[in-house]
Amino acid sequence: MMDKKEKNSITVAPFECAWLKDLRFREAGRGCVAFEASAHNDVTLVFRENVGSQHYHYKRDMSPHYTVIIGSHRNRRLRIIADGRTVVDEEGVALCSSSAFQSYWISVYDGLISIGKGRYPFQNMVFQWLDTNPNCSVQYIGLSSWDKHVGYRNVNVLPLTQDHISLWKHVDNGDEGEDDVELEFEDEYKDYKNWGLEHFLENWDLSDILFCVDSGETLVPAHKAILFASGNFPSNLSQVVVQLHGVSYPVLHALLQYVYTGQTEILESQLGSLRDLALQLEVIVLVNQCDDMMGQLKLNKKLLDSGNRVELSYPRTQPHCTTVFPSGLPLNVQRLKQLQCTGEFSDVSIYIQGHGFVAHVHKIILSLWSMPFERMFTNGMSETASSEVYIRDVSPEAFQTMLKFMYSGELSKDSTMESDVLLLQLLFLADQFGVSLLHQECCKILLECLSEDSVCSILQVVSSIPCCKLIEETCERKFSMHFDYCTTANIEFVMLDESTFRKILQCPDLTVTSEEKVLNAILMWGLEASELCGWMAVDELITFSTPEILFGERLQSVQDLLSLVRFPLLPYDLLKKLQNSSISRKIRTFKNLVKEAIDFVKLEPSSLEDKKKNNVRFQHRRSSYKELQYICDGDSNGVLFFAGTSYGEHQWVNPILSKKITITTSSPPSRYTDPKVLVSRTYQGTSFAGLRVEDGKTCSWWMVDIGEDHQLMCNYYTLRQDGSRAFIRYWNLQGSLDGKTWTNLRVHENDQTVCKPGQFASWPVTGPNALLPFRFFRVLLTAPTTDASNPWNLCICFLELYGYFL
Repeated sequence: MMDKKEKNSITVAPFECAWLKDLRFREAGRGCVAFEASAHNDVTLVFRENVGSQHYHYKRDMSPHYTVIIGSHRNRRLRIIADGRTVVDEEGVALCSSSAFQSYWISVYDGLISIGKGRYPFQNMVFQWLDTNPNCSVQYIGLSSWDKHVGYRNVNVLPLTQDHISLWKHVDNGDEGEDDVELEFEDEYKDYKNWGLEHFLENWDLSDILFCVDSGETLVPAHKAILFASGNFPSNLSQVVVQLHGVSYPVLHALLQYVYTGQTEILESQLGSLRDLALQLEVIVLVNQCDDMMGQLKLNKKLLDSGNRVELSYPRTQPHCTTVFPSGLPLNVQRLKQLQCTGEFSDVSIYIQGHGFVAHVHKIILSLWSMPFERMFTNGMSETASSEVYIRDVSPEAFQTMLKFMYSGELSKDSTMESDVLLLQLLFLADQFGVSLLHQECCKILLECLSEDSVCSILQVVSSIPCCKLIEETCERKFSMHFDYCTTANIEFVMLDESTFRKILQCPDLTVTSEEKVLNAILMWGLEASELCGWMAVDELITFSTPEILFGERLQSVQDLLSLVRFPLLPYDLLKKLQNSSISRKIRTFKNLVKEAIDFVKLEPSSLEDKKKNNVRFQHRRSSYKELQYICDGDSNGVLFFAGTSYGEHQWVNPILSKKITITTSSPPSRYTDPKVLVSRTYQGTSFAGLRVEDGKTCSWWMVDIGEDHQLMCNYYTLRQDGSRAFIRYWNLQGSLDGKTWTNLRVHENDQTVCKPGQFASWPVTGPNALLPFRFFRVLLTAPTTDASNPWNLCICFLELYGYFL
């Protein structure tokens, strides 16, 4: 039962949900709800595509939705549920109060859910979560509860289209100067409410046309680009002053207010005059609304000369319009693009130093998106009076892309995804000029396209941009989870600043095959190396030099970072080599850390355990891969054998029977394509994968799925030819994360290693791709075998994979 307590205040009973008619986002998938709540625990808000029932509960909801629970688990945790699946369960975040009302806000922006506390939305953020597969259709908001009554009041839904609001920025306010901070938030919130086209309504700033009304006594400023893009204004607005005979100021003001804010009000007696002016200036949408309103008044037999006022609002479903502009007002994108292409009504030309002319643009459009541009054009700077603006140190291509975004409200993913460099330049421009919505779009694309190959270049840019914390942290986590690859496939990581590199090394998710890799990476970073090298190469260099010359300004940083290497986890033989190295003789910190590790290895077992409990440097990294090393053909050290032992827990059972792995073939199942044969420890007879055509090419393959919870960085593999003489000469070993997109791990061209029936053969996997983790692996026959009768039968009776297994 939901009881009304007072205006704009309700109490929601346990296991119920309130769906109020005005609690919905203006734009699906994007909006912010600000509210106050009073509860002991479980303040629960539900975001759905459609309204639910009074007895709705998220645990029974099978349709797409987001549920945010503040103070879950008896006011101990924050939970976010997506489509019935718990995706966030954080301790001690955004907790409730027992009786007093507290203020909160929750925003949803294309799957980015942000949660904050306090009276002012978009400030004092306490948590963020990004849905990589976002539900962009959520629109209705339900106020719910768990096992206790929850009071809600002052619930307001706000749009997310304002220029200066950036939900990707983490805000840390600290504890000092609380009153000043609150006042600053209040001013910022007022800016948020007032910014947009309304800011320029009848404003002389940037105006390029004057309407003369009241028989020439009143001049009203406006902007040609806005008039042209907001309706069907004539395109020949070449005059600076336009005489509107017989038009009064209240009527013109109502029309401009409608254009600049999307809504207006006027006396009923002036509806006809407003309609006539809208028709004269071809604002057809307003003409239709005036006709409808006049028809309703006549139908109700009301006189049009009454003193009542009527309200008119812009329809939100106009064709060719976009609502993503900072004003939140639909503007005709086709007309805006036309203005950008033709330069019609432009009042400023943009030049980039070292490049020259870029575009003829409109100050009002740039000012709508960018407060730095608005200030440049209005605060008396040289650009205020000039028709030319010169910009330095920016990419012309990125600037052109930003201009296209300003005139269309959309970012072309095709053009930005082709080049990480362009996207990063665009991100930097968006931050430099305060184009927050463009900044958000760039961040979103970066997160969607983030890969091990791009994290370093992205980190170099975003680490200098304060409002890119989410991107920075995601990149650092991605780097740490693929540390081997990111420090070996290329050496771009040596350009990272010390703070960023330290955070990667300290990340609890750091995944590395051995501590030697961490040591090598630190020494390479200290050298600012131009090519891949290990500690032995550095040892040779330092023999004939000094640490000061070798590492320069980074010497102290290297000594500090060395403490992050878990030396006690290195093999004893390697530790002895390090102890006798030139590095140890010339860098005291290094010598002390190696000595400590050797002393640790020599400790009694009981003392070892105490050390491990009390110091993280003596503990194995939580997410380290298990090394499954190739010893000899047919050994018991590989991944598929390991899966057959339930990953070291039981005696071996064929992993196909225990369902630890799955094996499929290019041809339909038959008695000759038994997957158990491929992982059996004894020879089972003839087995082959048959012909298939993929992407117009003939092939055949065996594919292994090691399971959705596991990945392997493969560095060796073994095959065994069956009893036939269908020897393979051309084939690839491939890896994949999804079973659809494949990466070549080793390519065999006219390889004649396999030349006898029943023969084992093994090959190393080298290069950067050997450091990438995959779930799926397949042996792909790329050309016919030596068997003339059935050349596309891939006849192997055993497969084993080796490497680093997670």
